[in-house]
Amino acid sequence: NFMLLVLNLPLIGMWVQVLKIPYRILFPLILLFCLIGVYSVGNTVFDIYIMIVFGILGYLMKKFDYEGAPLVLAFVLGPLLENNLRKSLIMSQGDFSIFFTRPLAAASLIVALFLLVSPLIPWFGRKRREIPREEVS
Repeated sequence: NFMLLVLNLPLIGMWVQVLKIPYRILFPLILLFCLIGVYSVGNTVFDIYIMIVFGILGYLMKKFDYEGAPLVLAFVLGPLLENNLRKSLIMSQGDFSIFFTRPLAAASLIVALFLLVSPLIPWFGRKRREIPREEVS
């Protein structure tokens, strides 16, 4: 964005100075600004609790090497999927076979099922190899 470039070029020196602030001071300031921002959007303490819960969730995901992008994608696309599923079931009067009657829909579901199951295939292979065999004397 050109406007962002124009506004931030004169402030480069200030941003370099911000990087020199110790983490033990900078972190509480960032947290304070986040809390103020979250509260000012909805004016409810519940929003602050949600921010804290998702902050802890993000910390745990980072600590245990989980990617955050799939979770964000699920939160963005989840309601869209639910609404369209509901519309489809209303159009078909509750009949799930509507998802298998068209070849493209059936092929998409088969590919999605394969993509869900394929990571488990090596796991089952390892479990089969780990079955102890009786020792032959």
